[in-house]
Amino acid sequence: MPLNALRAFEAVGQNLSFTGGASALSVSQSAMSRHVGGLEELLGKQLFVRDASRLLLTPAGEELLPVVSKCLDRLEQTMNSIRNDEVTSRSLRLHVPPSLLQQLFLPMLRDFRAEHPGIRLDVSSAHVTGLPATDFDMAIAYDRPNVDDRITDLLWMVRVAPLCAPATAIDSQGKSLEEFLESQELLHLKLDGEPRDLLWTAYLRQNGLTMATHGGLAFDTTIAAAQYAMAASGVFLGDVDMFAREIADGRLVMPYDAVIEDGYGYYLKLHADDLGDPAISMFRSWLINRFAALRQAPSLHALG
Repeated sequence: MPLNALRAFEAVGQNLSFTGGASALSVSQSAMSRHVGGLEELLGKQLFVRDASRLLLTPAGEELLPVVSKCLDRLEQTMNSIRNDEVTSRSLRLHVPPSLLQQLFLPMLRDFRAEHPGIRLDVSSAHVTGLPATDFDMAIAYDRPNVDDRITDLLWMVRVAPLCAPATAIDSQGKSLEEFLESQELLHLKLDGEPRDLLWTAYLRQNGLTMATHGGLAFDTTIAAAQYAMAASGVFLGDVDMFAREIADGRLVMPYDAVIEDGYGYYLKLHADDLGDPAISMFRSWLINRFAALRQAPSLHALG
């Protein structure tokens, strides 16, 4: 394995510049060029091309860069653990969407920590749709079904219905679903690259309803929309299973029995080559079993 050449390629690829890569590794630009050239000769593939004044990755370079970055990062982490006498500790970088983290996942983390105290978890959370831009070992992604080069497990299929505070639900008496929604402020969940009213538009279409949906407040997370609805007013499309406790406690009300699957779910994503890591493989199985058990909870069936 030409480790120096791989380090040079990774530095140039991250900076898209031989000068920037050389600066990052504190070596000369000519040395970087020789290392990358040697790697290209070994592979028989060009890794970079110049487009006007820019340096771009070729398809081969785009395929190789994330693998090299991940391997070098894992190697550095392991060496640091050995240096700091932390070999028995294992740190997994995990991404969880904010609403799922707050509503369901924190108790799971508590239980996992009690069962596996030797495994450290670094948990990050962002409101992105799909995978986050940051590096991770495992990620739970809020998204539609899709196919990529990662191992994908469906953990939680979203089932939504209009939810609101009890005071707001009083206005639903004697009204149809459409009449009620037309009289309320619709609260939106913003999805990356999508219209702000996408979820409401899809929900109304599935229920055969036609009404304006472009008004109302928009939030980055469902939990923020729920908290606004409970504290102020408005109606949001909430996952009836995720908010089962709030519904059971009477803090949220589902005025109409109009639950649908909107096509979104929470998917566990990881790289196939990471299944060889015992900690990752074990945590994956643990999560799948916990979410399956949660789906079978009586409180969820009572709302279904």
